[in-house]
Amino acid sequence: MIRRIAALLVVAAPLGAQQLPGYASASAAAERTLEAHAITLPTPASAEAHSKALSSEIHVSGTPAQVRTLDYVIDQFKKWGLETEVRSYDVWMPIPTAVHLWRVDGKARELSLAEPAVNGDPTSALPQYPTVNGYSGVGDVSGDVVYVNYGLIEDYARLDSLGVSVKGKIAIARYGRSFRGIKAREAEKHGAAALIIYSDPQDDGYVRGDVYPAGPMRSSSGVQRGSVLNVDGDPSTPGWPSTAGAKRLPLDRMDVPHIPVIAISYGNAGELLRDLKGAAIPQQSWQGGLPFRYHVGPGPVRARIVVRDDRATHGYKKIYDGFGIVRGSEFPNEMILIGGHRDAWGPGTADNISGTVSVLEAAHAIADEVEAGHRPKRTIVFASWDAEEWGLIGSTEYVEDDSLRLSREAVAYLNQDVAAQGVQFGGGGSPSLRSTLRAVAAEVPDPSGQGSVYDVWRKATHTAPGQEPAMDDPGGGSDFAGFYNHLGIPIADWGFGGPGGVYHSQYDDLAWMSKFGDPGFRYHAAAGRIGAAMTLRLADADVLPYDYVEFARTMQKYLPATDSALAARHWTATMAPVAEALTRFEGAALAFDSARDALVAETPSPDALARTNASLLGVERALTRPQGLDGRPWFRNLIYVADEDNGYANMVFPSVNEAIRAGDAERATHEIADLAAHFDAATAALNAARTSATGH
Repeated sequence: MIRRIAALLVVAAPLGAQQLPGYASASAAAERTLEAHAITLPTPASAEAHSKALSSEIHVSGTPAQVRTLDYVIDQFKKWGLETEVRSYDVWMPIPTAVHLWRVDGKARELSLAEPAVNGDPTSALPQYPTVNGYSGVGDVSGDVVYVNYGLIEDYARLDSLGVSVKGKIAIARYGRSFRGIKAREAEKHGAAALIIYSDPQDDGYVRGDVYPAGPMRSSSGVQRGSVLNVDGDPSTPGWPSTAGAKRLPLDRMDVPHIPVIAISYGNAGELLRDLKGAAIPQQSWQGGLPFRYHVGPGPVRARIVVRDDRATHGYKKIYDGFGIVRGSEFPNEMILIGGHRDAWGPGTADNISGTVSVLEAAHAIADEVEAGHRPKRTIVFASWDAEEWGLIGSTEYVEDDSLRLSREAVAYLNQDVAAQGVQFGGGGSPSLRSTLRAVAAEVPDPSGQGSVYDVWRKATHTAPGQEPAMDDPGGGSDFAGFYNHLGIPIADWGFGGPGGVYHSQYDDLAWMSKFGDPGFRYHAAAGRIGAAMTLRLADADVLPYDYVEFARTMQKYLPATDSALAARHWTATMAPVAEALTRFEGAALAFDSARDALVAETPSPDALARTNASLLGVERALTRPQGLDGRPWFRNLIYVADEDNGYANMVFPSVNEAIRAGDAERATHEIADLAAHFDAATAALNAARTSATGH
């Protein structure tokens, strides 16, 4: 799943004063009636039933239990009258067969790594997935223990300044501040023999609140599993789909960790950290929440780690993406996709059965409307992805497999990842879709009874009059990555969050959700209602309702920070060429909005609508480049990307900012000019859409 990064506030008109952009008056009235009915169809009872069925067992990708979740989803689609499709891919995904951790110093003993069963939580007693991080290396290694804080690049720099090395030693890092794959990469890069990652109570345990089962936070025996793969998709087929007969890289050429990487609880971490001596922690920020003073080491604590998996006998696994499809009535070759992954590291009731349930609820609502005679104008695809937890694999393989069709036809991808585990709404994605998401949220009642989802969102975030709540940027970390970062397809996502410490744990189950995450499953239903209305809003528009005025103004807000980074290098380059290009882009967006409104005010010809929409599909595609980012060719989008040195953090204007980070002034100057040229290409696409709308 993705961790949310706050974006900038955007000034906008009051939602109540807005019409439906891209809709003629008659079709707008019909659409409002349709959406108002559709949002009544998802119910808490059906959401709970889906959740219970899909999270009743541990269903890690590549296992028979995960195939059963596919069968359930496809059966639901068929029952509702949807056309269905299943795609399978053979991916390199070794599953651990054994994991052990011992202290081997004077207090030698083996530590119990499994999460114990909890009274009143029957799912917690089921056989569980080993506490090995996905794509860990294998081996039997021993060494002194060294505490590396969060395992960030700057943490190793600080250790170097202390004269502390992890070479040949076992590093222990706490979760947080960065994607776990970056922690594994840096540990291996610095010569560690193995890496242990644990959840510190300061971050999601008792320091934050009561722990499960008394409260929602992580207990001393809770473990966060998760992949340490730093690429998107099957590492044996980087950049192409893992279809039958595909060319495969040998293991020694795959971009995967080579050292053992395991996850442990903070209870077990205390058994290693409590007796660690050596260097004192270099600053207070290295002190976690365990009840003793932390030290860096090395020693006198020593540990031994054993990890084995099935790579030698069964390294490749078959994964399955499932789809429910409604064919469009007027623009069948333009499609809206809405999806979420259904694989998990445990029962996965929050991550991501909640997202799967939201997609199912939206699918059921729209299927009912189709049955009643309201077929959408565009094709809708409901997607259920496999192997997201391992590295966004199912969605990435699909995008690589179907890239030509998606580049030609995809209007938007709507992502649902952890759709409901609390009451606080949040959303984001491409700036071009944010106004539509806000407008839809204003039509959906909040389960609290305090008004619409939008109303409650504004109040909860203390948003000032004339401004809009902050929304998230699409950096990476979830299934939208292939669509947005690789192909430039506009995306949106949303969900309801709250306090929680069961992320990627055996305790992410129905009992936790029913007591803490979403008692009554009202927010699951609300997420599905937003999904139904959002999908219909995009699918039925006469002219696609992208908001490129908001897009331009959002981009302009990023310029000062990039200019400051350039100035800090004492370079002569500035973002002035990009600023000028954005001024042209904003002008074209304003002109297009006027042309669009004039077009739908009349009785537009199908040909004019088709040509206008075809040009609009090219706007954000123009902000990608085929060769991708320097050193990261899969990432083609020049607007947002996940930070290659963090993974969870978002980087804006990555081609320029990565050049600045590299200290390459010549490259930065080139990238600024290139980015400006891509904004001008996007402006040309907008101008073409305006010409199609006006006929001149």
